[in-house]
Amino acid sequence: MEVILLQDVRKVGKKGEIVKVADGYGQNYLIKNKLAVMATAQGRAALKRDEEKQAEIEKQKKADAEALAKRMADLVLEFKLSGGTNGRVFGGISIKQITEALREQYDIRVDKRKFIDFYPIHALGYTQVKVELYKGVVAQFRVHTTEK
Repeated sequence: MEVILLQDVRKVGKKGEIVKVADGYGQNYLIKNKLAVMATAQGRAALKRDEEKQAEIEKQKKADAEALAKRMADLVLEFKLSGGTNGRVFGGISIKQITEALREQYDIRVDKRKFIDFYPIHALGYTQVKVELYKGVVAQFRVHTTEK
């Protein structure tokens, strides 16, 4: 029996795949629990429509991320650090502070796990920061730290 999976099923396949399973397993478990539907002509047509719709959504998400990356290229976030003698600074700028500043000042929401090779900033001056907004779309902006 061939079925189209509606969800990921362990050891069977991923969502949207057409797989061959035993008749009893397909009828009594997959179809009954709405994990799959029969692989008929109508089901295949619906699967194709869903894939096209999903491709359009992904294309739009990527375009939005690219537009945001262009907008972020000109951003400069300003922070002040406590300074000591000989140009030393106390404390640092963390990812949490940067994400909050982006949200408050520019209304840009970025997940803190998407920052690339980020270490807390413990130096005065300008620092380039990279963040992955979408698969393959990386935005760069600058963080400027000055002494209080």
